[in-house]
Amino acid sequence: MSANRRCAEISSRLEKKVVGPPGGIDEAARFYSKVVGLERIDRPETLGGIGAWFRVGAQELHVSEHEGFVPAVKAHPAFELAAAELDALAARLEKAAAEVRWDDRLPGARRFYSFDPAGNRLEFLTRA
Repeated sequence: MSANRRCAEISSRLEKKVVGPPGGIDEAARFYSKVVGLERIDRPETLGGIGAWFRVGAQELHVSEHEGFVPAVKAHPAFELAAAELDALAARLEKAAAEVRWDDRLPGARRFYSFDPAGNRLEFLTRA
């Protein structure tokens, strides 16, 4: 069986994961739902611990607490959205006092970086 054939048999349930400091889930949940505009979904109680889950198109974003938390300032989740939504999101983030750092280095895309309340880097982009 070829590698391509094996990969085609894997179902895709893609998740993006972000961690924050203990006690930071409520603030993160407000940021991702109210400012970024993601739909909060139920997190299975059987998992234990504290966290918040969100729908991101066909994917999910899982936010959880971690005792040894260090903000992810280089590795980061990226979210692709329509051009009008990108500008509207940048405006919401700025209104919420979150940094918006535009970056024109990716050919064929408009994008910016921002940071969640815990300092994790996030990328938002639209393809031209």
